[in-house]
Amino acid sequence: MIDPTFYRHAAEAVAAPPEELAFVVAYDPEFKKNDAVFVVDLDPKSTTYGRVVGKVEVPAGQELHHFGWNACSSAFKHEGHNMENLERRYLIVPGLRSSNIFIIDTKPDPRKPKIVKVIPAKELSDKAGYSRPHTIHCGPNGIFMTCLGGPDGNADGQTGIALLNHDTFEVIGKWETNHGPQRQSYDAWWHMNKNTLISSEWAPPSLIENGLNAAALMENKYGKQVHFWDLAKGTHVQAIDVDEGDQMVLEVRPTHDPEATWGFFGVTLSTKDLSGSIYYWCEGDNGKWKAEKVIKIPAEPVDDPNKLPPIIRPFGAIPPLVTDIDLSVDDKFLYVSCWGTGELKQYDVRDPAHPVQTGSIRLGGIGNHTAHPAEPDKPIAGAVQMVEVSRDGRRAYFTGSLYSTWDDQFYPEGMGSWMVKVNINPEGGMEIDRDFFPRGDEFDGLRVHQIRLQGGDASTDSYCWSSPPVQAKI
Repeated sequence: MIDPTFYRHAAEAVAAPPEELAFVVAYDPEFKKNDAVFVVDLDPKSTTYGRVVGKVEVPAGQELHHFGWNACSSAFKHEGHNMENLERRYLIVPGLRSSNIFIIDTKPDPRKPKIVKVIPAKELSDKAGYSRPHTIHCGPNGIFMTCLGGPDGNADGQTGIALLNHDTFEVIGKWETNHGPQRQSYDAWWHMNKNTLISSEWAPPSLIENGLNAAALMENKYGKQVHFWDLAKGTHVQAIDVDEGDQMVLEVRPTHDPEATWGFFGVTLSTKDLSGSIYYWCEGDNGKWKAEKVIKIPAEPVDDPNKLPPIIRPFGAIPPLVTDIDLSVDDKFLYVSCWGTGELKQYDVRDPAHPVQTGSIRLGGIGNHTAHPAEPDKPIAGAVQMVEVSRDGRRAYFTGSLYSTWDDQFYPEGMGSWMVKVNINPEGGMEIDRDFFPRGDEFDGLRVHQIRLQGGDASTDSYCWSSPPVQAKI
């Protein structure tokens, strides 16, 4: 029997039963408490709705960050899989600061996950030549894991993508056979049917781990390219530069329709005007890839710059700081997290070259710390950051922490510990769910980062076939 959470196309995923649990990573920035993967009840009919109902701890000091599944819907086109035994079962959870990787089993009881294997940082360095594991995608020939750092002893050296064995989770080695001009890493995803992988850039570890380096930013030392690769061969094909001054090319979100050849990537900041932006990429007429800026989000002025944290006080404005984006499974809406201003924006992208804003909510933010409706008189520490959209596109969930040292720079008064649910109108628009607000002691006071939804979500799966056309009702 094939795992029922493997979907042949996006419409099948949209029609599947809604998620009932979320897996959420959290960490202690002071390295005193253990980091953890929490299990949160998402079922509104449950007596424990909106509560933490399980967890598994890992040793302190890992700084658990992005994580992903061992297998997903893309498995239908991966060679060498026995589909009858393959399950979306294991979470691959990297420690971004430690470079250790934890394999966590969510079966037989997803409320009682357990660690079944630990891949030490030395194995990743020795076999792949990388460190600082970041983003996980189940893919052809192995589990793909982008890494922000080079080998042990040369963290700012060549970065790239490591491959893990699908079954044993051992490190196979590096994926690339030719890096071309690529030197920095962050995210990676693909147009599988086009044999193309797309990757992005943040910065080398020396410009990340101690916080944002303002001098290096002004010298344009943060990531400013997106890269296109031959997926089967691991060879670099093309690099595209973003506009002058734009830096930190982070999340890449290709269309979920495998026959389409477009997508979006977010850029955190422009040194010209503090704006954030979204670029649209597509295949050009000459067989080359092209990208253009289609959304620009301006900085917000403030009356009293002295109230700003020191890192942005000289500019006298609050940058949006685009740190995460998510494309709904039906490729209809793009969601953009503005971690500086505390805004989550929704855009209709059915015409992807011309996005139209259709919704906005605010929570937290450097300027006003907008409160949650469940506690309208209590300002929120932190802001909208990592966002995850349900398969059916009716709900989104988000958390507030970016990375410990960056949190402390932009939110020196504290970050908070919370998770938020957003209810989405299928025609556009959204609002915060006032009845869902796990926080504080629910997460042991740890800073909460990324979310994965049981059965998959909008940033988990690649689908192998296009959705069938919608039949008109007679």
